[in-house]
Amino acid sequence: MDLYSGDFNKLIDELAALPGIGNKSAQRLAFYIIGMSEARVDRLAQTMVKARKSVHYCRCCQNLTDSDLCPICASPRRDHGTIMVVETPQDLAAYEKTGKYEGVYHVLHGAISPMMGIGPADIRLRELLDRIRAGGAEGGKPVREVIIATNSSLEGETTAMYISKLIKPLQVRVTRIASGVPVGGDLENIDEVTLLRALEGRQEM
Repeated sequence: MDLYSGDFNKLIDELAALPGIGNKSAQRLAFYIIGMSEARVDRLAQTMVKARKSVHYCRCCQNLTDSDLCPICASPRRDHGTIMVVETPQDLAAYEKTGKYEGVYHVLHGAISPMMGIGPADIRLRELLDRIRAGGAEGGKPVREVIIATNSSLEGETTAMYISKLIKPLQVRVTRIASGVPVGGDLENIDEVTLLRALEGRQEM
């Protein structure tokens, strides 16, 4: 027996379908949204629709942005000769929170996983190689170092080794963040101090 009306149940179902939100959390969010003013609900809905239409991949690093270049790639203060390769925009955000990394990024949007049918062509590897060959693209400087900061999972390690083999012939230094990051840990869930130590302790590949 349904406790609520059809529209309210639909709202709960849609919220529960989002990652990391169970049925109880979905109900709490649904009650909160229903309690909001119509103007605020309209603003929330319009913001979601606008973001979905306007947000795309940065032309240079593949991060999410609503401009041609993301703010990091567009910044003249960043070291465009150092590129940190991460799996997701969330991993990028985790390293930005440290406030200590001054280079730029490249977002793969995934990792190589033969078991899941994800190969090198399914992630943003070609864009990384094109960027390195172009000499740093937006920064105007040749790429000196590529820091591989994929997660320390089997997929992350496989991706790191594959990237290293592709980049080394290009005469660019390739390093891997240190093992201070727990095996199997996602970067977005690790504290800033651990991430910073992993970056400072990176090793040649």
